[in-house]
Order: sequence, then structure tokens, then C-alpha cells
Amino acid sequence: MEIVLVEKTADSATIAFKDANLTLITPLMKALDGDDNVDSVRFIETHPELEARKLFVKVKEGDPLAAINRASQSVADYYSKITE
Repeated sequence: MEIVLVEKTADSATIAFKDANLTLITPLMKALDGDDNVDSVRFIETHPELEARKLFVKVKEGDPLAAINRASQSVADYYSKITE
């Protein structure tokens, strides 16, 4: 799986997941939705064979990539505890 930054503004970011399924994207969206600084999270999917799945994140303040990193770390921490 490859993750690509598609677009970034001061308060939003869109990332694409090449060859990803919802097993990763769903918990990431849930973690982002639980972040008080995140204004909105949207999953964007067109035809899966033509375009990569995308995730749009808009924050109230700060860097949207920092919010994505926090959510990613939260998901990683959760799943690493399950395997212990």
C-alpha cells in the first residue's frame, strides 16, 4: 500500500491510499472523527480500478497532517496492544 498526499491547504489535506482496503481507512476515520480539532472527515471513492481511495480531513486550527499523524499513531497503538 502506498499513501500519497494529493492536496494540502492551511486547514485541510487530502491523501490517497493506493491498493488499500477499508480495514485501514475505517479505523483511521474513526480516530480522526474523535479528534476535537478535526472539523470534518470524508472518504472519497470513485471506481476502485481507476482511482485510489482518498481521505479528506479539515481541521479547526493547526496542521491537518499533524491530525492525520495523531490518528495514525492512535490506530497503530490500539492494534499493537491487541497483538501483545
